[in-house]
Amino acid sequence: MKKVVKFGGSSLASAEQFKKVGNIIKSDPDRKYVIPSAPGKRFAKDIKVTDLLYHCYETAVAGEDFGELLEQIKARYNEIIQGLSLDMSLDDEFKTIETAFKNKEGIDYAASRGEYLNGLVMAKYLEYEFLDPVKYIFFRKDGRLDQEKTYNTLGKKLNKVERAVIPGFYGCGVDGRVQTFSRGGSDVTGSVVAKAVLADMYENWTDVSGVLVADPRIIENPKPIHTVTYKELRELSYMGASVLHEDAIFPVRTEGIPINIRNTNAPEDEGTFIVESTCVKPEYTITGIAGKKGFVSITIEKDMMNAQVGFGRRVLEAFEKEGVSFEHMPSGIDTLTVFVHQDEFQQKEQAVLANLHRAVHPDSIEMEGDLALVAVVGRGMKATRGTAGRIFSALAHANVNVKMIDQGSSELNIIIGVQDKDFEAAIKAIYDIFVTIRL
Repeated sequence: MKKVVKFGGSSLASAEQFKKVGNIIKSDPDRKYVIPSAPGKRFAKDIKVTDLLYHCYETAVAGEDFGELLEQIKARYNEIIQGLSLDMSLDDEFKTIETAFKNKEGIDYAASRGEYLNGLVMAKYLEYEFLDPVKYIFFRKDGRLDQEKTYNTLGKKLNKVERAVIPGFYGCGVDGRVQTFSRGGSDVTGSVVAKAVLADMYENWTDVSGVLVADPRIIENPKPIHTVTYKELRELSYMGASVLHEDAIFPVRTEGIPINIRNTNAPEDEGTFIVESTCVKPEYTITGIAGKKGFVSITIEKDMMNAQVGFGRRVLEAFEKEGVSFEHMPSGIDTLTVFVHQDEFQQKEQAVLANLHRAVHPDSIEMEGDLALVAVVGRGMKATRGTAGRIFSALAHANVNVKMIDQGSSELNIIIGVQDKDFEAAIKAIYDIFVTIRL
């Protein structure tokens, strides 16, 4: 059996955390490929190493003295090395980084050094082979993963390596320079490695015991989710659930590799299993609730709109011309509403409105900002009658006004639009009706 294990920044923030990680890896001989993140926060007001690197590089680019900041980063790693009693030095690495910063090597290079250095420390600590992703993970010109080149190169290498540490978050761009995934991209690296070696399991270790039904900042002690499908997690991740990077699902999904979300600080907890499909009946009708604030609705009213071929296309083209993407587009007989991100739309609203008037000649256009979208997700909803009714009943009792409802044909999710001020109340009401009361 082959397992790929990824550890987040909080799991590797200190020597003490490193030791926990080492014990976890050594406790199971199947844990052969390790993907470390950069050191995270050691305490609440601490600064992540990646953020320090960003600040350090920006200072260098501005032509200011960045030596003190670089020494601060170096001290973080030396503290870990000393705490682990390792016979190693990163002095040469930091000299290289200093030179690269002076030469303005690029922000991606700067950001990636946190994972790179932590990978060196982890490889030394575990006595595993170190593999630099810049040699094995490749990006295309459009910034997306070059799958064919990556899987061929990485797969061939890992088939010859019994145990290895591969830093997360970065790879090689088409220009040969370091290029990173988006923040949280170490999850994606772990998924890519899992696919390359055709792993039996991808374990993603973090500071929570799996995926929770709802955001713990809104719901006190929300219930954990034991098993969730790729599709369900994709919906939840997109709508704000932040345990796993949403793009991390795709590489393992194509190979049917399960993901297990585990807690470094509570390794005895089983965590959450993310699978392609399952016959395991969910404990509740819903699997999870997630949402985001900061949306705008643009409602276009036009008599006999339904009789105009291409009306919807022309509406969306009005947004496309200004580079504004849409989230949802519910419609009525004579109305069509488009939901977009408020911060993306505000600077372009007048241009979009002008485009709409020219494209479809509406009878009227109404806009409403400060809206939130709440996603209720669950494979159990498909076989349960009255789910939507219970949602709206719960929201009515909580005095939450529903601005929009959208249900996919898969019956996997229901999207509800509410005012920003009602966001937390809406999530609490839905959680209570399905989980606390279990109606």
